[in-house]
Amino acid sequence: MTAPSTIRIERSYAHSPAAIWRALTDPELHARWWAAGDVRAVVGHHFTLDMGKWGKQPCEVLAVEHERLLKYRFAAGSLDTLITWELAPEGAGTRLTLTHEGFNLDSPMGRAALEGMKAGWPGVLGRLDAALGGAAVAASAAPPS
Repeated sequence: MTAPSTIRIERSYAHSPAAIWRALTDPELHARWWAAGDVRAVVGHHFTLDMGKWGKQPCEVLAVEHERLLKYRFAAGSLDTLITWELAPEGAGTRLTLTHEGFNLDSPMGRAALEGMKAGWPGVLGRLDAALGGAAVAASAAPPS
């Protein structure tokens, strides 16, 4: 069996960790930059994200460190991947690291999701910044592992 692959993107924002955290955990703001859903920073919280043509994806919060880390299972029961958001203060702004892992490369759906999300995440992260009213100051993407 092929090991799952990972998407990892780091981006610096000219917004405080508190502002980025709010964008990740406030359902109304979250819907403006990525997907509608009842996301909350509470371990064990189950919610769905409305991914449009890909349907509503069930999620479960696995780890929370206020204004530092949010980790949840994404598309439980189908894709079964993990999304981790890590925030670190960086000057007057925030360094955000997104890790999306657990893609099953033995599955056609897993391979297609990895390729689609690898291409899509940079645009999603740009919309996060736009939802907060600014422009990202730097971006880098690590190759999948």
